[in-house]
Amino acid sequence: MGDLGETEAVSGDTQRRGTVLVTGNEGYIGSVLTEVLVARGYGVVGYDNGTFRDVAFVPRTAAVERQITKDIRDAEPSDFQGVDAVVHLAALSNDPLGSLNPAATHAVNHRATVRVAECAKAAGVPRFLFSSSCSMYGVSTESFVTEGAAFNPQTAYAEAKVAAERDLHGLADARFSPVYLRNATVFGVSPRMRLDLVVQNLVAYGFLNGTITILSDGTPWRPLVHVRDVAEAFRHFLELPREQVHDRAFNIGNRDNNLQIRDVAHMVQHALPDTRVEIRNENPGDTRSYRVSFDRAYDAGYRPRFVVPDGVVEIRDTFQRVGFSAGDFESDAYITLKRYERLQAEGRLDHELRLTGAARSAG
Repeated sequence: MGDLGETEAVSGDTQRRGTVLVTGNEGYIGSVLTEVLVARGYGVVGYDNGTFRDVAFVPRTAAVERQITKDIRDAEPSDFQGVDAVVHLAALSNDPLGSLNPAATHAVNHRATVRVAECAKAAGVPRFLFSSSCSMYGVSTESFVTEGAAFNPQTAYAEAKVAAERDLHGLADARFSPVYLRNATVFGVSPRMRLDLVVQNLVAYGFLNGTITILSDGTPWRPLVHVRDVAEAFRHFLELPREQVHDRAFNIGNRDNNLQIRDVAHMVQHALPDTRVEIRNENPGDTRSYRVSFDRAYDAGYRPRFVVPDGVVEIRDTFQRVGFSAGDFESDAYITLKRYERLQAEGRLDHELRLTGAARSAG
């Protein structure tokens, strides 16, 4: 087929776009991306190991055409037959989890990413969108970090993203077009909600305790982006002509969302006026601080919609609507590291962070 922005005729008056395989479709970004793609007219094939399938902080409203329940480390070319593009989101998804098992983080986030890409290429899939990360920049003295900046990864998670991009570049050719979307730190509501991300974590503390707690000194800079803007970024770059995106990296975020952590805390305080901000300065080991330029993505026509105060109000209102409680905040449903630790304690996750057969069937 042609560019994925085009439609193809099917039965009756219905028009549909191509078929997109989304790894990690049941995760935080994947749940929202599936909704965006289905609403746009794509057929979606899901590919997920099922770790968070039971989580529905808000209802999951979009159904995939087919669900593959499988660890990406076991990917095979046959999994990708009949697919027009792959969006690769699946990963061990944050720094605390990476620290729990750095070897598994490199196995999943680097080597399995390359395996997925090799399988997709062998199956004839022409476009591969990789969910990379601005965390690769780590610490930077530049005013605004561009895609050409040197990498300075501070964690196993970021190191694995650097290695994955490097090896995906080696697969790029006339038949296979990888694109690297380096996401800023994500915020906002998703069916597979995460409360271990900075914006919703601060809102949760303020909502439940009346105190917005910052473990650092509040001065580090973070680029931030709403989860729906990330989903729309993947949709946007999926549909651009090959010559605009082939083997290129794009920082994904909002120009208005390069903020210091203390600024985010005060935005939360504005939405929860009966709260106070507490800066503890107890985490000097977290040295990440960087601001990011999103000019390349903007030049390619990408336009994010949501600033951090929008997300703060959305999260606060959703907490009110669902009756968010202290029990929810302590639940492993919404804290990635806690879910993996519980599964390990129950013997449902092995030393390589692979789900056992019983855990997969339970999902």
